[in-house]
Order: sequence, then C-alpha cells, then structure tokens
Amino acid sequence: MSVSIREVAERAGVSVGTVSNVLNHRERVTPESVVRVNAAIAELGYVRNDAARQLRAGRSTTVGLVVLDVRNPFFTELARGAESEADRRGLSILLANSDENVAREARYLDLFEQQRVRGILISPYQQVGERLRQMRERGIPAVLVDRRSEDDLFSSVSVDDERGGYLAVRHLLETGRRRILFTGGPIDMRQLDDRRRGARRAVDEVPGASLEILPAHASQVDDGSAAGDEIASRPVAHRPDAVFCANDLVALGVLQSLSGHRIEVPRDIALIGFDDIDFAAAAVVPLSSIRQPARLMGETALRILVEEGDDAQKTAEQVVFEPELVVRASSAR
Repeated sequence: MSVSIREVAERAGVSVGTVSNVLNHRERVTPESVVRVNAAIAELGYVRNDAARQLRAGRSTTVGLVVLDVRNPFFTELARGAESEADRRGLSILLANSDENVAREARYLDLFEQQRVRGILISPYQQVGERLRQMRERGIPAVLVDRRSEDDLFSSVSVDDERGGYLAVRHLLETGRRRILFTGGPIDMRQLDDRRRGARRAVDEVPGASLEILPAHASQVDDGSAAGDEIASRPVAHRPDAVFCANDLVALGVLQSLSGHRIEVPRDIALIGFDDIDFAAAAVVPLSSIRQPARLMGETALRILVEEGDDAQKTAEQVVFEPELVVRASSAR
C-alpha cells in the first residue's frame, strides 16, 4: 500500500504543508524540519506521485520520444541530444521504440497521451498527421524528427536526405564507378525514398552510369549481409562496382558479407553508408558515409517543442540540416 504525504507529516511531527515545502520548496523550511521529514520518508518508504503533482500543476515535465529503431546508433545519438536539452530545461525524456511497426507506434502515442506528457518528439514510420493533430487539440504539441512535415502543419527537424543520396552516389561516380547498387529498407519509408531519389539524380548526370535497387525488409546489419550474399552469388560481370547503403548498419553488413566471400572493398566493390555512426570509422575497412548531425537534431527538436508548448500560436518551423560527405577507405579509387 502506498504511503500518503499525511502519514509522513504525522511521523515527522510536522504539518502537511511543511512536508510539501520540503519536497518542492526546501528553502522555505528550517534545516531541522528537512532532516525530520527526510527521516520519515526513508522510514515509511514514501514515493512522491509526480504524475498527480504535474496534473494539479497543469504542466508535465516529461516529453515522449518515439524513434524508428533504438538499435540504430543514429537514434541513440539523437535521443542523447534531446535528453541533454531536456535536462537543461528541467525536463525528462521517455524513450519509446516503434521498431518500424505502425501498431506499436500508435500504442506509444496513446500511452504518452494518457500520461499527459508535455509534448511528443517522433520519427514516424508512416503517416501520423491526423493522430498528432488530435493530440495537439488536447494540448500536446508534437515535432517530427528525421523527417520533414509534408504539409508544414507540424514543426520538423530533419536532414536533406535527397541531397545526401546525391552526394553519396556522385562521390562513387567521381571515383570511376558506373554500376551503382542501392540497398536497404523498408522501401516505403520516406527518408529512404528521398535518398534513392538523390542517388538517381546523380546517376542521371553521368552517361553510361546505372542504378540498381535491391530492396530489403529493413535496414539492419543482417539485411546488409543478405544483400552482400546476393551480390556475391552473381557472376563477376553482373556485380555492381559500388554499393550505396540506406544506412551504416546495412553497409557494415554488406562489408562483412563481401569480405567473407573474398570480394575486396574497395578494389572490387566500393561501399558507402549513411549516418556516419561511430562504428563506421572503426570498421575493418573504414566506412565512407553521409554524416547527419544527430545530436544537434535532437537538441533542436526539443527546443522547438518547448517553444511551441509555451506559445500555441507559434508558426510551425521546418529545420533542414545539410548532410556532409565523409570519405574513408571503403570508397577509395
């Protein structure tokens, strides 16, 4: 059975108001009262009900963050950025992993609404605009992360994925490669579609260059390994001479597979990923990649969310960061 604040007051021999001040405004009470109240709390095992306190105050100190795949270090770094900015503002982050699953994503949004969070940061799997509009009407704002708002009704913090795809493939073409393969999934994800579009634009600029799409169920290391196995099974003349991967996890899987089949990177096949996670530089063959400022994206999204919570009339803000090409050994000439 939970212990009430009244029981703490009785055990400490003080008023309920004194206990409340010890918990929320310690400067208003004497050091002796603080000691007595803390001793009673420890003895009774009292745990404050922050949810009820926040409900009474009308302002939560928690923010819900829904990411596509918590296994991806890109989202880990993004969450760290949001957490750092939240901590600076006296807020806390509740992290949820949708695992690229529409039903799970919806359940987390329902849960966060029930918890009356201060706002939602979300990297959506598919379309969630209508659900987010309902939550905003009930006082819970939302900011999209790692994806731009298609109708500009919600603020968003993203990177120019099409530009990133263009930079990756243009780099491969500049090193002399002409048979480019793109792999990663799921194929209906907006971010990956933009990266493919950028890759296509780069290929179309170079006569004789081609772009093959090798779909994957997801964008994990295993998906990259499967793609590498499929490439290795082909006759040499039908293999690509360069592979652009949806993210670095896929690229690491491709690298692992090709190495196992004694296909050398970059001599036989050049390789480039996306995100520039920490593992990219530490790979057996250091991986070229397109860098996203993940931590800064998280910080920026949290800032915008708080500003919108303080001003419901604030115009939606679309922040788009420029991607950066990072060249390492996996795509050398």
